[in-house]
Amino acid sequence: EVQLQAYGGGLVQAGDSLRLSCGASGYTFDGYAIGWFRQAPGKEREGVSCVSKHDGATYIADSVKGRFTVSNNNANNLTYLQMDRLEPEDTAVYYCAVDPAFGGCVADLFGSWGQGTQVTVSS
Repeated sequence: EVQLQAYGGGLVQAGDSLRLSCGASGYTFDGYAIGWFRQAPGKEREGVSCVSKHDGATYIADSVKGRFTVSNNNANNLTYLQMDRLEPEDTAVYYCAVDPAFGGCVADLFGSWGQGTQVTVSS
């Protein structure tokens, strides 16, 4: 059974940085599409950044381009979302998700989800 856990969120000020981590058990990230998503109150879950491990295809949302980056620590089976120059609009619950296929950075296309971690950015 695939289990994921996102952690590292917190309360920060605008302009600060945070690094979220996502750990997996029951499988390795290699060979899966990995996605970071977020959901703000009253809004739909949106894709932040997704990577296909099959061909390396990468998606990153325009709203975070140039500020957020994704990286992997294969030795420890972790994936990270580095978030720099945070803005109040980035406030949301952040989730990591995986799927064997990569059809796009769309929440409905990812089958395995971890518990989210809250990120709150004050102005």
